[in-house]
This record gives sequence, structure tokens and C-alpha cells, in this order.
Amino acid sequence: MSLRYGLHARLITVILVATVITLVVVGLILQRQGAMQREMLAHSRGSMHALVHTRLAEQGRATVERVAESLVNPLYYFDLEAIGQILATIRRQPDVSYVVVYTPTGDVLHDGSPDIMSFGQAMDDPFAAAALAARAPVVQSDEDVLDIAVPIALGGERLGGLRVGYSLRNVAADEEAANEILSRSLEEISGRHLQGVALSLAALVTLGVLLSLLAQRALVRPIRQLAGYAREIEAGNFNVDVADSRRRDEIGDLVRAFRRMSESVRRHDRDVRRMAYTDALTGLSNRLAFREVLDQRLIESGGAARALALLFADIDDFKRVNDTLGHDAGDEVLVQFSERIRDTVQRFGGGATLSRFGGDEFVILLEGDERAGHLRETASLLAGVLVEELARPIMVRGRPVHLGISVGITLFPDDASGATSLMKNGDIAMYQAKVAGKNCYRFYSRAMDQAVERRVRLEQDLRGAWDRGELSLAYQPVFDLGANRLVGAEVLLRWQHPAHGMVAPSVFIEVAEQGGLIETIGPQVLRTACRDAVRWRDECGQPDGLFLAVNVSPRQLRGGDFAAQVEEILADTGHPPALLHLELTETAVIGDELRVSGLLGRLRGRGVKVWLDDFGTGFSGLSHLRRVPIDGVKIDRSFIAEAVRNPDDLALTTAIIAMAHSLGMTVVAEGVETESQADLLRERGCDFAQGYWLGHPMPLEELIALCR
Repeated sequence: MSLRYGLHARLITVILVATVITLVVVGLILQRQGAMQREMLAHSRGSMHALVHTRLAEQGRATVERVAESLVNPLYYFDLEAIGQILATIRRQPDVSYVVVYTPTGDVLHDGSPDIMSFGQAMDDPFAAAALAARAPVVQSDEDVLDIAVPIALGGERLGGLRVGYSLRNVAADEEAANEILSRSLEEISGRHLQGVALSLAALVTLGVLLSLLAQRALVRPIRQLAGYAREIEAGNFNVDVADSRRRDEIGDLVRAFRRMSESVRRHDRDVRRMAYTDALTGLSNRLAFREVLDQRLIESGGAARALALLFADIDDFKRVNDTLGHDAGDEVLVQFSERIRDTVQRFGGGATLSRFGGDEFVILLEGDERAGHLRETASLLAGVLVEELARPIMVRGRPVHLGISVGITLFPDDASGATSLMKNGDIAMYQAKVAGKNCYRFYSRAMDQAVERRVRLEQDLRGAWDRGELSLAYQPVFDLGANRLVGAEVLLRWQHPAHGMVAPSVFIEVAEQGGLIETIGPQVLRTACRDAVRWRDECGQPDGLFLAVNVSPRQLRGGDFAAQVEEILADTGHPPALLHLELTETAVIGDELRVSGLLGRLRGRGVKVWLDDFGTGFSGLSHLRRVPIDGVKIDRSFIAEAVRNPDDLALTTAIIAMAHSLGMTVVAEGVETESQADLLRERGCDFAQGYWLGHPMPLEELIALCR
């Protein structure tokens, strides 16, 4: 019996075959779809992880490099306070775990904390060796911390390094949350799609395929959009606008989560930029921001007929404020000065760029349309207004403080062709303004380079000059005018340079003062002079009658251990305190009378005498006689030189002698060059005198021979 293969069977067969084919096709489609979903999930996870960590590393490295650049000057000058201020700022970032500035040997210099608990500790972690050997930024990370280290160098000299650790906990949590949402969304959507496909198999295959395509399209499009946004952020475009989703499903949750993450990254970048380019104390743009503006202006001016003027300003005697009133008062002074400079520049107009360069230094950039002298006149006018405006006293903690400002001006392209040389020339010109008397301005000239170079070489040669035997002491005798007898001598320092011969004291003493060498040379001079004075009095047979006068630098007085130094030297040498006269100028006292009075009072309590040198040349000498314990005054040689011929100088000299005697003080006249000057001073009742007519500065042996 043969089977009949009829229409129904064929239909069944066709249906079965179609069903099988449909099931196979659907099965293949579903299999492919599952693979695609897994690939998408893995790709999305990897892309998101790489993106977040790459951007964090790049942002962290940029931030660390910028902070490292701002640490060059503070680290070079070993300014722990400025380093602490910079590190404290970066430590306040929410994701920063730690920050460390270390020396080239790997010892911790500063950790950003107020008490620097880890100061001097060696870095012994596995990353320390790589950080020390690095000549460029080094980055490593683990599951918890992203560690970035950069070297800090000035020119070819490595000053140390900076390490910053960024916590990855928040980033990992956000990344895991986003991945969980993505995974859950894909799983739920896949399950719903499988249900739809199962129901669609009872209907038309075409409808099922269509529904499958539509479902796939609904999944892929938002993910592709998110991937595009991620690539934009990866390229550095943090301002990408991620469109909000109104969908109430997991895809909508994913889009909204990605949008919040993008906004967080954008805010973080904005905060980092603001911190990196703004001075925290004054609110002005900082050194880094100014350098970028200057570089941009130089690029813009390169091919155009445009000139630039850079004004490099430094507050005069600012260190005195920190030393006498404290660093908090110093910060208040900086804030008030910055406000005055800002107001002055704004009133001046012209689109000037103002920045705090660092410490008590400010820079102003002016732009002109011509290369000629018009911009020079504009810069000169602005500098003059700044000097005048900032010479006015400011009130700090209820007391007036008189400072001033020194301004150096340099022009582009006349003086320099690049940013580095332009700022260097501005600094040189500012220094010349300091040398010229402060509270003024000076334009840069090529001759200043030579002067600075000579000064630097002179300072280098002066270091170690005492140990090499180049420095020696000379003694100028002091005579009692009434009795015409030797009563003492003033110590004078001489420098016999091996190449330049005898260097004038007015030159090398100033170099020693500004270079901080006087704090080392001063005690050496005092100790040697006291030792010589003991021998001098012993060989002259006047153990109790010949005094020694030693000049004291203002920097010595500002040192906290000056009184202890004097007491130690007197004890070691056996020189009687009553025969030691310390001579100080008005500048050593002005602005800090209270502290100086206490220090000098301690020495006077031991018997040491205090003399005010160059009396009459300052504007407030009389007030110092009232506020500072003084045993005597020395009339400046400028009055003595013309006292015989000039009635005004004679009247002033006579008044000084009478006033000092009325206060119980001894008077010494400097620069007595002629017999007539000595006779005139004797008639006016002057006690002591010194000068070339009475005796030139001489070695100890000649002084001993003089008194025999």
C-alpha cells in the first residue's frame, strides 16, 4: 500500500520545514544576538574602564606637572611655607590621598600637613625607585590608588620631585555602578526580547524578525551614542552635551548615569583648572596662567607690529613684615597690596594682564599697537602711578605699615625675543630699582646684565673669603678731644680680592647683606676683634680704658640669637662687656623698635654699650632716641665736612651735641679731616672724634704701637 503524499501533508511539511527553518533562523539570530550582547557588554566595560582611568591619569599628570612647576621657586629657595601652601591646596581635592615633595635623595621634604610629620623620612615603597630615577612624569596604579610622580628641576639641576596619590575608590564605585546598570539592563532587555520572540513565533516570521530588528535597534542606538560621547571625553572635550533620556527603563537609567558622570568629570576639570591657574591668597591669576598668556601674546605678536611691556614688581622690605608681625600679617599685606595694584591697573585701563608671580612679586603685561616709544611711555606712567599709590601706608592690625614697591620694566621685542628672557630682564630691572633706593622703577638695559653678572661673581668670591684669609680687620682710632688721648677704635672690615685687589667696603658689605653672608661674617668679625682688643689693651697697659666699636648689620639684629652670640663671644674671648660698643644704623631699628629695644636692653644689662651710627641722616633719628636704648650717637661725616664753612651744618652739629648731652649720651664725630674741624668740635663740647686727621684705619700692630 503506497502512502499518499497529499496537499495536507505537503502543507504540514511546508509548515514544519518553515517552522524548523524559522526556528533555526530565529535560533541563529538569537545566538548571534546573545554573542553581540556579550561583546557589547565586554566592550562597554572595557571602554568605560579605559576611558575613566586614562582621563584620570591624564588629568592627574597635568595637574601634578602644573603644581610641580609652581614649586620650582619655593623649592629652590627652600621656602617650606610656600611649598606647604601649594600642597595644602591640592590636598583639599576630594580624590587626593596624599601629596609629597621629596629631595633628590628620596627624603620627604613636605607632605602638605601643617606640622610636616613625615619630614626627613625616606621613601621606601616599591614606586620610590622609579620616582627618584624619573626624568619625566611616571604613573602607576593599583586597585586603590593612582600614583603620579614628576621631577622638579630648574634648568639642568634637579631640585627634587612631587608625588601625588589619587584614590580610585570613588572612580571604581562609579564605574562598577555604571557597569551593573549596563549589565542588568542588557540582561532584562534580552529576557523581554526572548519572550517577544517566543510569542512572535506563533504569528508571522516577518513580524518576529521586524520586532527583533526593532528591539536590537532600541538597544544599540543609545549604546552607540554613549560610546560616541565617551570618545569625545577621551579626546579632551569635557563640554560634550549628553542628551537626557526620557526612557523609564534600564537604558534610560544608563544614559542618565553616564550624563551625571560626564557632568562630574567636567566639574572636576573646571575645579582643577581654577586651582591651577588662580592664586589662592589674592585671587589673581598665578604664575602658570601668566606664562600661558605671555606665550600666547608673544605668538600673536611675532608677525605683527605689536609691542609688549612687562612690569616686574616686588614689595620693598616685605620680609620685615613677616619677621616682625608674623606671616598672617604678611598675608594681609599681600592681599591689600594686590587690591591696590588691581585697582590701579583697572583705573589705568588698556587691557593689562595682572598676576601674582610668587611670594611678594607681581607682574603686569601691557600690549601696544606699535613697537616704538609709545608703549614705553605708557609703561613708565603706570609704574610711576604704582610707586606713588603703594608708597601710602597700609593698616595692618591697627598699625600703619610703610613699605613701597620696586618695579622693573622690559620691552618686547626691543629687550628680548622670548618669554624666559623677558621675565629674566624684568627681574634684573626690578633688582636695579632696589639698588637705586627702592620705591622706584627702572627700565631694563643691556648694561644691567653685566652688573648682575659682576655682582653674582662677587658674591661667589665672597663665600669662603674669610677662610681663605682674604678678609682682614683694620682699626681706626677714636680720640678724646678734650684730653687729646686715645680712648678706643672702630673695627673696619677689608677685602683683598686675589684678582680685583682691594674691594671697597661699600660694595662688598652690600653684597654680604643681600646675599645673607653677613650673618656668617658678622660673628667672625666680632670674635676676632674682641680677641685682638684683649691683646691690644694688655700690650698698651690700659686693661680698662680702651673700647672697641663694632658695626652691626640689620640682618644680624633680626636673627633670633644675636644677643646670645654676643654673650658667647664675650665669654670666650674675655673681652669686658663695658668696653664693647655696638654701632647700628637707623635702618636696623626702623619698623621694629619694640623687638630691637628688648634685644639691646638685654645686652645693655650685661654692660654692652649701644651707639646710633650716621646720626642726622635719617628722618626719624630723634624718635629712635626716645624708643630705643642708646648710649651715644655718631654724627655723620656729611655734617662735619662743611661745619667750618656752612653755618647750617654747624648749627645742626651744635644742636645734635647739645641734645645728646641733655639726654646723657656721648657724642662721637666721624670724618674729622682737618685741625680746624677738630678745634671747632672741641669748642662745641663734642666728646670723641675719629677721622684721617686723627688716624687712618690701621692694622692691629700699628694700633698697638700708637698707644705705647
